[in-house]
Amino acid sequence: MERLATTPRPDWRAHVERELGFVFHTIDGAPYWDETACYSFGEAEIDAIEAATGELEQMALALVDRVVAVGAEAYTRMRIPEIAWQAIEGSWKAGERNLYGRFDLRFAGDGPPQLLEYNADTPTALFEAAVVQWNWLEAIRHEADQFNSIHERLIEAWRQFGIGRGTVHFAAVRDHAEDEGTVEYLRDTAVQAGLATQRVAVEDIGWDGKGFRDLDNAPITTLFKLYPWEWLVAEPFGAHLLTGVARVIEPAWKMVLSNKAALALLWEMAPGHPNLLPAALDAGAIDGPLVRKPIYSREGANIQVLADGRVIAETGGGYGAEGFVYQGYAELPQFDGNYPVIGSWVVASQPAGMGIREDNTAITRDSSRFVPHFFV
Repeated sequence: MERLATTPRPDWRAHVERELGFVFHTIDGAPYWDETACYSFGEAEIDAIEAATGELEQMALALVDRVVAVGAEAYTRMRIPEIAWQAIEGSWKAGERNLYGRFDLRFAGDGPPQLLEYNADTPTALFEAAVVQWNWLEAIRHEADQFNSIHERLIEAWRQFGIGRGTVHFAAVRDHAEDEGTVEYLRDTAVQAGLATQRVAVEDIGWDGKGFRDLDNAPITTLFKLYPWEWLVAEPFGAHLLTGVARVIEPAWKMVLSNKAALALLWEMAPGHPNLLPAALDAGAIDGPLVRKPIYSREGANIQVLADGRVIAETGGGYGAEGFVYQGYAELPQFDGNYPVIGSWVVASQPAGMGIREDNTAITRDSSRFVPHFFV
């Protein structure tokens, strides 16, 4: 694994906007998509990342089965509201299909990939990983390869949902460029799979007392929502969604895996597993430096790195009311002052590809840069 300096394509902004429809490539005037560097891997390293991703996904599915079997005690430990328990259990026992997820991994090429967290419900950076970095590879490193079958696997996954002639409504919050870009990309993969689709803002979904409706008063029977389940269950809209009146992607059982308390339960289930870091709901159960993460949090918010009882790094935000999970601290690898995190994707629970986010701090945030990769 190496970080290589590269020369950006002189017209890359115009190119990705015009050819790919990638409009959120810059955040607050600074590049989010970054072509000044790339990461090079050996084939054996890619194999290790792919194998770890498949192993972690199977462990995650086993954890859902375990949580559903235990029931109330497990849900309570994870701070999952009781209103959601029946929907989680029903969706899991019904075998409702899931579409995608992203494991964030620590990997330096000198040991096994280790799980930092699982973005199982509403992961973003998908379009960048599936399309934009592949476009970069073909232009800059066409002789090399890339761990990236995300696009093809998404199309095939949509075909397996059994939606038939029904319409899939794709929902995100209004006027959020990254979320809208992610949803539009996923909608395009569904179209390529032969499905009928419709866009709708989360704010515009209506309830008529029996079912959901869009602004044209058309029924919403299958809904892909890039909106967190933990937010939904706290709203009247979400209470209706939990009744099963519409099919939801991701399914309700993903509430178990999008919850960071899952890190502690995974460690309890498989202590010492080489792809896991020690994790617990009690800080005293972790030896040495640790990371405190809110059970419900996003975009690297409200993270603390603790050593000898002192906070040595932290981020702000508004999360933490439900409590925290504690994870053994494993410093990210550093390349020329940059700290990369591997985002390894699963589609229909199968390893599908990866993207890399890097920052000049050891905590990855929503502004962290996306850097392409290749392997030889």
